[in-house]
Amino acid sequence: MPTSQDMTTEFDPGLLDALQHQVAVFARRAEQTRLGGTGQLRNSMDRAAYLLLNRLDQEGPMGVKALAAGMGIDSSTVTRQVAPLVDTGLVKRTSHPEDGRAVVLQLSPRGLARLEEVRSSRRQLMVEVTEGWTPDERESFCTLLTRFNTALSARQSGHTVHGPAGQTGAAGQPVTAPTAETAAGSGGEDEAEAEGGAE
Repeated sequence: MPTSQDMTTEFDPGLLDALQHQVAVFARRAEQTRLGGTGQLRNSMDRAAYLLLNRLDQEGPMGVKALAAGMGIDSSTVTRQVAPLVDTGLVKRTSHPEDGRAVVLQLSPRGLARLEEVRSSRRQLMVEVTEGWTPDERESFCTLLTRFNTALSARQSGHTVHGPAGQTGAAGQPVTAPTAETAAGSGGEDEAEAEGGAE
């Protein structure tokens, strides 16, 4: 079985050094700017809140355990992050449609409106940052960044994911298509770092 050293030497070390450096710079720039959008809505919603609201919008109402599993974080973290969203009326707790004893989390109309405001602001930021790019370049960058995020997430969780045409990611693992989290932003490990509400 090939070692990690063997795998590394199969690639151009100079290119790998450049890649890891650019990833480090991106992480720093992303943290500095928080990629929070433009104008008055800049940085008006933290990463954890954005990803939680986005998940509920894409997947619909769900319980804390299902939400935590889908985002790759533990239930206690979700509970902590959801509390201020419920307090501010962006998320509401309702009865499960099939089991009245169970409680699910649901995006409220106010939460959806707030999410759309933030999305619009962040779209504008992406327009400004990628000004001069062609549509194909934006699509290619999004595809590759999604693959990179997915491979990192799979490596973190220790799960093997299967992707198109046998493509492989970090540590030789197959890469999957975009998930709700990788398409939205960071992988599951990022949510655990950022806590707090939306306002």
